[in-house]
Amino acid sequence: MFEPSQRVILLVEDNADDELMTLRAFRKSNIHNPVVVVRDGAEAVDYLFAQGRYAGRDLSIRPQVVLLDLHLPRIDGLEVLRRIRAHEQTCTLPVVILTSSNEERDLVEGYQLGVNSFVHKPVDVTAFFEAVRQLGMYWLVLNELPAKRRNA
Repeated sequence: MFEPSQRVILLVEDNADDELMTLRAFRKSNIHNPVVVVRDGAEAVDYLFAQGRYAGRDLSIRPQVVLLDLHLPRIDGLEVLRRIRAHEQTCTLPVVILTSSNEERDLVEGYQLGVNSFVHKPVDVTAFFEAVRQLGMYWLVLNELPAKRRNA
């Protein structure tokens, strides 16, 4: 499916409109990385740890970045983040919370759990496209990963 050298993006988003808008923003910003979309927190955990319907998935192909919504069915985004940070194989995985939540407690808890960045989804489409373009530029081009992660 993907090569280990590809910079895969994991998009964890339950809202179909936000998913389409994010994917469109990637295309419009010339970000052509493979994007794996999962629609709830349990599916995100299954993908990251190669379990459930993703059992047998090649764990050497890890996302370059996880774009994580907070308000997800089955397992919420903060719990997904908690599980990512608790596991040795994923604890250094860059995670960006991309959410419409304006709750201060979500922001504080996200940073306490080790999120790398917290971005509010702008309501304005143009502003949203620009936010996604900047996310792609930073996390896929400029961000330096530890050597172990680069080769994993």
